[in-house]
Amino acid sequence: MKLPRLLLPCLLAVPPAIAVEKPSFDCRKVRAGSVAELICRDKALIRLDRSLAQAYAQASRKAATQRPNQLPSEQRGWISGRDECWKSDDKAACVRTAYERRIVELQAHYRLVEAIGPVRYACDGDVRNEVTATFFATDPPSLIAERGDASALMLGERSGSGLRYVGRNESLWEHQGEATIVWGYGAKPMGCVRER
Repeated sequence: MKLPRLLLPCLLAVPPAIAVEKPSFDCRKVRAGSVAELICRDKALIRLDRSLAQAYAQASRKAATQRPNQLPSEQRGWISGRDECWKSDDKAACVRTAYERRIVELQAHYRLVEAIGPVRYACDGDVRNEVTATFFATDPPSLIAERGDASALMLGERSGSGLRYVGRNESLWEHQGEATIVWGYGAKPMGCVRER
């Protein structure tokens, strides 16, 4: 059967079949009921897994000269932590949060995205309390702060008046050149000023 000439351009414009999205691991080898199986069945989690695989590959190239053995062991530890999401009431949300945080960690630690800084903050009028922060264009925004020999990754959270960065036991909130920084579990907030 010969097709009318008017239909030919339409048929030629049809894109080839879209490939089925797959995570970076083989779904045929996962255990039933596992977090890996959940990822294999959830398109949003598959996309996050692919994004993480891309960030990990970029970080691996940089780690080859910086910390060649550390990144793979950190990643194995992260996978073990992600797999603990099977205990969560909302497994998908737990896995999503784990992926989002890990992607940001890799992007910030290995400088895979644009950065601003370092920015120095003088806190409580004491030179020992100086905090240095580098801000990263991740999603969500993030920063790596350093105080003495310690460093902390903090993720941005929207607040009533701007962006507040929160880590495990640290936080930084800046408003009009003044910042409140908490460094350590149960620590007292420090009043800080951005140094020019």
